[in-house]
Amino acid sequence: MRREFRLPEADEVCLNALALPWETIVEGGSRWLIIRDYPIPTGYNHATTWVALLIPPGYPDVQIDMVYFSPHLALASGRTINALSPHTLDGKLWQRWSRHRTPANPWRPGIDDVPMHLVLINDWLARERRAA
Repeated sequence: MRREFRLPEADEVCLNALALPWETIVEGGSRWLIIRDYPIPTGYNHATTWVALLIPPGYPDVQIDMVYFSPHLALASGRTINALSPHTLDGKLWQRWSRHRTPANPWRPGIDDVPMHLVLINDWLARERRAA
């Protein structure tokens, strides 16, 4: 697994505890965290997928936004998932989910981090599935 940049120690400890392969890459001047074989809840077309997070300059004081999946996710119900767009990263086609924090749920420097963003991603996945 590539480690082209380091994450804060707490993030790396959490990622290692997931027991999933993960790597950090730099592409086009942007820093990315890629987690392989990420479990997806039932109700989708894949049981696992790769997850990519764009790690912004200034992280962890600056928020992580959105999530990218490869292969693309679809709901088993056939209902369309809104606010998706294609993105190429590391030679693969990814599906960008345009999901953002709200004023009621802002990024909290010193509290929010990669593990908290993964919790948010799991919530987005569950919400889409329930809406199906």
